Amino acid sequence: MKVIAATKNKGKIKEMQEILSPLDIEIVSQQEMGIEVDAEETGDTFERNALIKARAVAMLCDYPILADDSGICVDALGGAPGVRSARYAGDNATDSDRINKMLTEIGDSENRKAKFVTAVAFIFPDGTEVTASGEVKGHITHEPHGENGFGYDPIFFSEELGKTFAESSDEEKNSVSHRGRALKNLYEKLKAMEVR
Repeated sequence: MKVIAATKNKGKIKEMQEILSPLDIEIVSQQEMGIEVDAEETGDTFERNALIKARAVAMLCDYPILADDSGICVDALGGAPGVRSARYAGDNATDSDRINKMLTEIGDSENRKAKFVTAVAFIFPDGTEVTASGEVKGHITHEPHGENGFGYDPIFFSEELGKTFAESSDEEKNSVSHRGRALKNLYEKLKAMEVR
């Protein structure tokens, strides 16, 4: 079964393909299918944003659609930036801008607990919608550590790995990945529905 991923991110597509391939699913990007749509993420939860993206692509074709939305939630910031993680320091901000803003806003707070969250949405051509989520817990460091990864990885210390995501190899990070966990949860739901 061919499934269109509502993303242009090749890394995401690779991860989606690896996890869902046992269901005989082939993931192709919306670009490969010539679908140009950029849905405005106006939802107040990761699940709503994933559904917004999936529905926007679903309106333009008759294939199953898979979309995701991710972000970081920090206790000291009342759960922010959450769904605004990418736009946290403004539309044209760099990863460094976002990291610096977060460290400044957290300040000396002792509660530095944080979690990365991903929600995925799968829409069938008949309109049936299936969602799943995954998360990885950790805390925000006082300064960046490591050179790998992107986004908030240099200041997100994973409790399971015992180091920041930016200090971890791709394999280590993927072993606890919030997106991977969301996709595995989706896989179980689709498998139970006997999707083929």
